[in-house]
Amino acid sequence: MESTLKQVARDLLASYETVGGLNNTDGLNLPSTRAIASICEDLLQLLFPGFHDEEPIQGEFLAEITTVRITNLAERLDDQICRSLRTSEPQCPESKARGILTEFLQALPEIRELLRTDIEAAFEGDPAALSSEEIVLSYPGVEAVAIQRAAHRLYRAGVPLLPRMMTEWAHSRSGIDIHPGAQIGTHFFIDHGTGVVIGETSVIGNRVKLYQGVALIGRSLAGGQTLKGKRRHPTIQDDVTIYAGTTIMGADTVIGTGTTIGANVFLGHSVPARSLVFYEETQLKILPKRDSPDSDAALVWVI
Repeated sequence: MESTLKQVARDLLASYETVGGLNNTDGLNLPSTRAIASICEDLLQLLFPGFHDEEPIQGEFLAEITTVRITNLAERLDDQICRSLRTSEPQCPESKARGILTEFLQALPEIRELLRTDIEAAFEGDPAALSSEEIVLSYPGVEAVAIQRAAHRLYRAGVPLLPRMMTEWAHSRSGIDIHPGAQIGTHFFIDHGTGVVIGETSVIGNRVKLYQGVALIGRSLAGGQTLKGKRRHPTIQDDVTIYAGTTIMGADTVIGTGTTIGANVFLGHSVPARSLVFYEETQLKILPKRDSPDSDAALVWVI
């Protein structure tokens, strides 16, 4: 076995020499995926105190605990911001990194206020919700949006890599893929959430509700890197509801205020305000199953 392991090691070393693009030896000290995961966990503790802790937090100790957590987060996040900035600059501009970190930490109360509106929207929009506590603890959309709202601040500050790593961490846990560049208004609610995709240049207004499988995507990826920095994704105005499985495509596509879009719609053009968009069923029959012993007991829908 020992000789086999040594041979595997030699084969891997040979691969490192011949297969490029997968190695980062003697290169940049890149942001750490494990560190980012820990930072995201700590962010959730700060944004939702008492909800992401194994033991309850007593109010009398909240100030001390918060101070310790902010201090620890600041130290580790400062290092990850520096590593990220170093990918585009020869050395870490420490003063720039510290300024970005300071602005990010100062924005946490504002992010919490936005999250409060998201939880309100979830409670008002879901009759299955028993309490705001249930929403914070068990709704995957809350966690995904919380991390995206935090990552969006770093994205706006021009930090590479780190914001995307944060939202991909949330994506891996929730099944909800929101690019950190997406602009999202207040009272945002993703119900169920699995398979939701929101692209980098999407703009979402206030009081928007999405169901599972909704995708806000670019019209074409054929342009590849030539599209970098350009608007590619749709605009969703205020008070819009989009049902499951719908795809909305293109930078010129604007979904007007107050519109409802039904399930499984593929849309590549704008829709006026207060519209109802759905596919009309051209044929719907209800027939007894032929293989059923009781034809009145089993029915099949044919569309």
